[in-house]
Amino acid sequence: MAREVKIGNRMVGDGYPAYIIAEIGINHNGDLDTAKDMILSAKETGADAVKLQKRTPELCVPKEQRDIMRETPWGYITYMAYREHVEFGREAYQEIDRYCKELGIDWFVSVWDEEAVNFMEQFDPICYKIPSASLTDHSLLRKIRATGRPMILSTGMSTGEQIKDAVAAIGTQDLIITHATSAYPCDPKELNLRMIPTLKEQYPCPIGYSGHEVGLVTSVVAVSLGACLVERHFTLDRSMWGGDQAASVEPGGFRLLVKYIRVTEMALGDGVKHVYESEQSSLKKLRRYL
Repeated sequence: MAREVKIGNRMVGDGYPAYIIAEIGINHNGDLDTAKDMILSAKETGADAVKLQKRTPELCVPKEQRDIMRETPWGYITYMAYREHVEFGREAYQEIDRYCKELGIDWFVSVWDEEAVNFMEQFDPICYKIPSASLTDHSLLRKIRATGRPMILSTGMSTGEQIKDAVAAIGTQDLIITHATSAYPCDPKELNLRMIPTLKEQYPCPIGYSGHEVGLVTSVVAVSLGACLVERHFTLDRSMWGGDQAASVEPGGFRLLVKYIRVTEMALGDGVKHVYESEQSSLKKLRRYL
């Protein structure tokens, strides 16, 4: 089986340019205008896609956490009220869908529960992302598989056996597995980027990287190790309120990330030794023949 998956109009896999995702997540803080500003900015950086998150709060928030109070930009409110505040509904997603099509950038979401899948199906998504937290929810995995859409499976906070069980539940057809470490931000010594070639040895599907580190270099290294998809959290300003902001990349940095990845892809070459035309003048001037 070819190690490739079609996402929208793009092929993702070995031999193709890395598919670069700006993970908006909930960094929009429930504000549609902010989300649209982020989508436009991501498009301008050269990102191939933006990704948001969709949860059904009454299903995803544990009962013991619902009434815990917390300080937010909207006042001192319960955790449940906060989760409801940052979730977009049908009208907001209709506008996001329209705007992304107008700009010509792919969009999709991470789905955290089965009702979220039912909700997103009305938008005919190009794929679904399974967040690391849901890797062991085989019922959700099978629900997504039943839609027939490509799947991106993130593997943070998971053992090798749990990854194996998740893949066994859904198969490798139209599946991309992304290596990840679910710490925000992640210490470089825990990134374990050598898991990328390890996953490539273990599974016949494309392998990507979902990074939560500070900085750009390690995400570029992930591409050099074989990642065909790179996802990084994206924000307009890391000083904005929210738990993911500190592990996010601002527009200027994201533009550099895209540039560095594209240069790296060119520089990797094909692994076959060539004598290039650009070397000919040096060859004539400097090569000694004995």
